[in-house]
Amino acid sequence: MSNPNRLNLVLVLIVSALAVFLLWLGSAAESWLAIAMVGVAFSFVMLTNYALLHEATHNRLHDNSKANYALGVLSGVWFPVPFTMIHVTHQGHHLRNRTDHEMFDLYYPTDNRLVRYVQWYGILCGFFWPFVPLGGLIAAISPALLRTRPFRAARSSNYLLGDVAAANVWRIRGEVALTVAMFTTLFWTFELKWLNTLVLYGCFSVNWSTRQYVGHAFTRRDIVEGAWNLRHNRLMSWILLHGEYDLNHHRRPDVSWLHLPKLTRPDDERPSYVRQYWRQWLGPRPATEPPPEAVGPLPLAAHSLPLADGPSAEPPGGR
Repeated sequence: MSNPNRLNLVLVLIVSALAVFLLWLGSAAESWLAIAMVGVAFSFVMLTNYALLHEATHNRLHDNSKANYALGVLSGVWFPVPFTMIHVTHQGHHLRNRTDHEMFDLYYPTDNRLVRYVQWYGILCGFFWPFVPLGGLIAAISPALLRTRPFRAARSSNYLLGDVAAANVWRIRGEVALTVAMFTTLFWTFELKWLNTLVLYGCFSVNWSTRQYVGHAFTRRDIVEGAWNLRHNRLMSWILLHGEYDLNHHRRPDVSWLHLPKLTRPDDERPSYVRQYWRQWLGPRPATEPPPEAVGPLPLAAHSLPLADGPSAEPPGGR
């Protein structure tokens, strides 16, 4: 199945233009109600941006590897997150889905129940997103921190950020520098206001974070099959670029978002997206299944995907 290269390119450009426009509009707005309304619109545009960024992590945003990298970096700027970092960590997600490292919706009898509830409702309330840009900054400025005891002891951050190899650091630094330069230019050119901009990203933080587990919550503990194909309205399906077909994506991560609905099997359960979302607010449940074993090669061998061509991952002059 072919990748919609031109469509993806147009979408990235439209989303980027809308991001700049809404950031300006949010700073130009005078009432907090107007700023909040712009923030809501911004949050949905950024959902599409994340869907495009996700495509780039699978080298599916464009068939040309250099174009895929460039478009992925641009999408990463608006998130903001270094593309190289999310490329690496997302491949880890496909290897460890529904393992203990990604088990937030369930808990063991030996787990601290309070901690598990705080983690779970923190995700639903929007507190997951800030850790992504923060992780990118740490990986760029002081990657040694990722090897300290607090990070190594954390069940989730250890495997996510632990996948970032030393060879990726210089590329991450370049992408962070580009993001800083981009926002510096935007703040200077359009006289953006810090507080207003933070409100916009706060809206996105909630809208993005609260959806991050809806496609996996309470599914079977299986690396590939531990996801849902959810039913959503047509508008949201296009905003998410068919992101509600998470099971199809895990089965075939090599297939473009445009073709995901075609992969649904007749016997696949299709819960309502809205019901599944509100179901999460009932809280985590006791784990009744053993964790899945470490995965071998996926249909795409996602863990072996090379980074798309971009700036050298080595420091100037090489080793």
